[in-house]
Amino acid sequence: MESDANMLDFNRLVTTIRQAHDELARQASRAVNISLTLRNWLIGCYIAEYELRGSDRASYGDRLLDQLSEELRRHRISNTGRRQLYSYLAFYRAYPQIVRTVPAQSRHLLPRDIDSQKVRTVTAQLAIAPEKLLESLSYSHFDLIVALEDRLKRAFYETECIRGNWSVRELKRQIASLYYERSGLSHNKQKLADLANQNAEPQASILNIRDPYVFEFLGLKPKEVMSESHLEDQLIEKLEAFLLEMGHGFCFEARQKRILIGGEHFFVDLVFYHRILKCHVLVELKLEHFTHENIGQLNTYVNWYRQHMMTEGDNPPVGILLCTDKNRALVEYALAGMDNSLFVSKYLLELPKREEMQAFIEQQVKEIGDDK
Repeated sequence: MESDANMLDFNRLVTTIRQAHDELARQASRAVNISLTLRNWLIGCYIAEYELRGSDRASYGDRLLDQLSEELRRHRISNTGRRQLYSYLAFYRAYPQIVRTVPAQSRHLLPRDIDSQKVRTVTAQLAIAPEKLLESLSYSHFDLIVALEDRLKRAFYETECIRGNWSVRELKRQIASLYYERSGLSHNKQKLADLANQNAEPQASILNIRDPYVFEFLGLKPKEVMSESHLEDQLIEKLEAFLLEMGHGFCFEARQKRILIGGEHFFVDLVFYHRILKCHVLVELKLEHFTHENIGQLNTYVNWYRQHMMTEGDNPPVGILLCTDKNRALVEYALAGMDNSLFVSKYLLELPKREEMQAFIEQQVKEIGDDK
């Protein structure tokens, strides 16, 4: 007879499956992050080796990264803009010791003439082994740390990031708060470290698939991965149909449109082109109460579209912000940079009325909630 410890009842079945799922998901997350980090490090390594030994390197000179980026994009290799290629090169130069972490099955990808002596010298001076760095930090962490010119400062944030299990956003926040400088001036560094980690946002153990580096590396499309919740996903789909059916000239362009602002990626929920107003209409949905940050974010998107996407004959873009706490809805229009009252009035006449959109959102939230 089997002992009670080996008996499998329903609750234990659920627990066992959940444990297997969690463990294998963590393994998959680590494997993807490590592969992405190694891929970007290798790109930087190849560029550095080409700049040093490329037979035709003189033909490209200062235009190397521009032309390389153009050619790689033609081959549909993701995340290879000029700025990103420069970041990969800086990453390789800051962390040459990562060569030691390249697995045996991938060693053939390394350049033959890589400077192993330099790697050994750098590694000996570092407190954290490259294997530990690679297992603990995502490429997005490295991207922030590499931007720090001071080597001691980089080592400080490596240590603190690993010790506190910081998310990328938390690392960015700590750097912006001058944590390193404050620590240097503090008499009680341990107390400061405890305070810094007390409310720190931890890094998720499961892969953050919203990271644009990750989903493009895996060949996923933004539409497949960007939805934050089941409710938001359904609302966005219904909003898209609602605006197209209103007959006011909306032409659908994109969903979860990715834009790059100051080196960061942002996503606009819905983008339309209005054929009557001859302008882009950006729609943002927030599953929360209205905040000034919401309207500020939308204004940023509107201004970015005005600067980068307007063509001859276009009018300035307009944004529609929808906020909801699941009980009521708020609609705000962002008319950034429009100082002509007649022009603004024309926009408001052609766009959906606030009352219509508010009633529509409230009804959809109620219906979706009733279906659950």
